[in-house]
Amino acid sequence: MPAKHPGDLAGDGAPVVVFCIGNPSRGDDALGPHIHGQLENWLKSAGLDATVELIEDFQLQIEHALDLAGRQLAIFVDAGVETPAPVVFRRLAASTVATHSTHALPPESVLQVALQMGMPLPPAYVLCVRGESFALGEPLSPAARTSAAMAMQLLKNVLEAPESAGHLAAGG
Repeated sequence: MPAKHPGDLAGDGAPVVVFCIGNPSRGDDALGPHIHGQLENWLKSAGLDATVELIEDFQLQIEHALDLAGRQLAIFVDAGVETPAPVVFRRLAASTVATHSTHALPPESVLQVALQMGMPLPPAYVLCVRGESFALGEPLSPAARTSAAMAMQLLKNVLEAPESAGHLAAGG
């Protein structure tokens, strides 16, 4: 399944949407795209590719709110600079998080835009994957690869049983 762009086939019928965010040219910021590739292959082999839409992008934008239409679950996967554990999976709520532009938004702001558009929100979670090195032109660090493997296992568990997301989330 090719990478989608903001608003492409919004609400295309897949009950779950997974946003994989990051820049493949900036070291561990490539965690989102790296996980996207692994997840795409796993979904096909597990026969779940029709139930999950994958969206890969450098950063979230207001147009991504359209991709929440008609979903039963949304997951935002991104690298974190000071993530306290190799992976942190937590529930999100809509918020007007202060930002200096509408060019790059946190997931909470994307949810808020959807609310402002009158869309019902699906349960939404962020999967923050710890990164260590974000230098331009660097590959994924060994630690990031280990964190990505842990993130993939969590994603597999959630996508095989989406109703389990709340139980797997921090504080859930």
